[in-house]
Amino acid sequence: MTPWILLDSAPVPGNGGELRLYQRGNEFSIKIQGRGELMNSRMHGSEDALAEQTCVRLANTDHARMLIGGLGMGFTLAAALRTLGAQAQIVVAELVPAVVTWNKGPLGECAGNPLQDLRVTVREGDVARVLKSERQAYDAILLDVDNGPEGLTHKANDWLYGVNGLTAAYTALRPQGVLAVWSAGPDQDFSQRLQKVGFDVEMVRVRAHGTKGAWHVIWFARRVV
Repeated sequence: MTPWILLDSAPVPGNGGELRLYQRGNEFSIKIQGRGELMNSRMHGSEDALAEQTCVRLANTDHARMLIGGLGMGFTLAAALRTLGAQAQIVVAELVPAVVTWNKGPLGECAGNPLQDLRVTVREGDVARVLKSERQAYDAILLDVDNGPEGLTHKANDWLYGVNGLTAAYTALRPQGVLAVWSAGPDQDFSQRLQKVGFDVEMVRVRAHGTKGAWHVIWFARRVV
């Protein structure tokens, strides 16, 4: 079997460990040291669904403004760009600068080089900081950060998935806007927190790789006022 080759590594700000980018043939993997694989270029069905199903829930995608928290391997961003209109704007907040560099380099072709699209603006930093600074700025907010609210590997993400973080997301959305949250697995407490903040909540199960692979979860939470 072809061995994995370590291409690069980078620290996660805030003592969040170290990310490592590996390649094996045409396959890429991002792992966090000591905690296993976070994402793989062969399995991105649920990341695609995160964007595609969010766009379906937007009343008008032609001029939509979207915030994506977590660039990953670029698949969610690429799916959003394929679905949204030419006048759409997408802001991507990525905590680890090296992940942006990887997507501009060896990872770029995996998702079709979405960072080259003129509709995209990248903000290097915590998506929480973006949420705290915005009011009714987005039609959709997509969070693909860590492994979701139950599978956290970076303790600082607790705020993002707690009541305070969800309230900030609610405030940053326009009326009828959609918050979509990816997770490696279900979390009933998280559904209740979304409802407590005031969202109308729908939880959907999707496959990691098309019709195959593990089941992942996406919450679609609509701001109704």
